[in-house]
Amino acid sequence: MAGRARRGHDEPPAVRAARDRERHVSQVTGFGFLRPRRPKRSVTVTPTPLRYWQYDLARWVVVVLVAVAVAGWLGFLGWRDGAAAVHGELPLVIALAVLVLVFSTGRLTVSDFGLSTDIAGLRQSSSFGVVTLGLVRDVVRGAPPPDWPRAKRRGGWWPGRTRVAVRHLAPDGEADRAFTVWVRDPQAFADALDHPLD
Repeated sequence: MAGRARRGHDEPPAVRAARDRERHVSQVTGFGFLRPRRPKRSVTVTPTPLRYWQYDLARWVVVVLVAVAVAGWLGFLGWRDGAAAVHGELPLVIALAVLVLVFSTGRLTVSDFGLSTDIAGLRQSSSFGVVTLGLVRDVVRGAPPPDWPRAKRRGGWWPGRTRVAVRHLAPDGEADRAFTVWVRDPQAFADALDHPLD
């Protein structure tokens, strides 16, 4: 037993990170994208509840671009074919705009093993940017400190969200990395990552 614990402790960071990544993906895909509180009916083993999740709506830049595209297209149709053409095209244009915004929506998810940005798929969600919990080093409210590596941005600002910076190691356990994200509950997010909020 002691030998097994010692082998686990001496395990290379890359091996541990790869194993935890698979466990994270397995736990996340056990829940529906739109119903993260309820396990899927298809799972054979009930997964542990997710520690934290929130939907990240499309960035405001995407929303503005979609609105400009809709207004531009409808304006062009009105100029070329008149108001009747605009009324006929309106349902299709609105449906396409909503579809773009829906598929631009992601979910920030924290499991027992890691965190990721998830997007809806036809059969299950897909996880991107997985950071395993064992690689997380610091969580701070606001902008990252100046001595941190340059932080990547995840998601965009929305009303009621607070900016949080996370410092973590790369999967090989050596390179130092960071990212920022806007969360609805910074303390709950930090707790889910097993780190105090500085």
